[in-house]
Amino acid sequence: MESIHYEQQGNIAYVTLNRPKALNAFNYDMLRELGEIAESIRINPDIRVVIFTGAGDKSFSVGADLKERKTLTEQRVKRNIYKIGEVFSTIENLPQPTIAMLNGYAFGGGTELALACDFRIAADDIQLGLTETSLAIIPGAGGTQRLPRLIGEAKALELILTARRLKADEALAYGLVTKITTRDRLRVDTESFAALMLANGPIALQQAKFAVKHGMNVDLQTGLAIERKAYEMTIPTEDRVEALNAFSEKRKPIFKGK
Repeated sequence: MESIHYEQQGNIAYVTLNRPKALNAFNYDMLRELGEIAESIRINPDIRVVIFTGAGDKSFSVGADLKERKTLTEQRVKRNIYKIGEVFSTIENLPQPTIAMLNGYAFGGGTELALACDFRIAADDIQLGLTETSLAIIPGAGGTQRLPRLIGEAKALELILTARRLKADEALAYGLVTKITTRDRLRVDTESFAALMLANGPIALQQAKFAVKHGMNVDLQTGLAIERKAYEMTIPTEDRVEALNAFSEKRKPIFKGK
């Protein structure tokens, strides 16, 4: 059975962690497959939004496969840590907007994958958290860096050092998730959120994401220069002309990503 299920519907790519019997825990083969899929998405011009989720109704992902981890040498543990960090960075740097559709438990690496996405939409009965310190390790796939950038240093330290498991409404209050919804509406609401972005110019979406991501950790003037360059990428596009024509003709634009 494939450890990652991938499908494309229209302009949305669906990436499903597919080890439900292991609560979608990450082993090395799964990470390698996820990385390959992420690379294929990155260069696919037809994909405009990416949704990540987990198979089954229990877990998005509970993080590293501890059964596998127990059998590994220290060198292979280092290999796995490097691989998961590399794959999640690839996902974070995808040009397309990304959504983690949290359909169940998201602990450790599961939460770190969600943090690597641009948005997190959760069923209201899930739990999530960076629980690594309870296992005498630390988050090793970006959690110590992405969480404080998202919710602030003090709150991130609190959650990491206590290994606290948050309920969905608590995660929303902390700013860790974008939106919560009922389990039966999770996919509908996630796709509705994606549709808000799909209605806009795909090149503009990618350039806006680029400007925000690359401008966050530089000084303001450098960030403004990044924004100008990103804007310039949209000027010669057919979509920009189409938007102007649609406005004057009082109709919805038809964007082609060109």
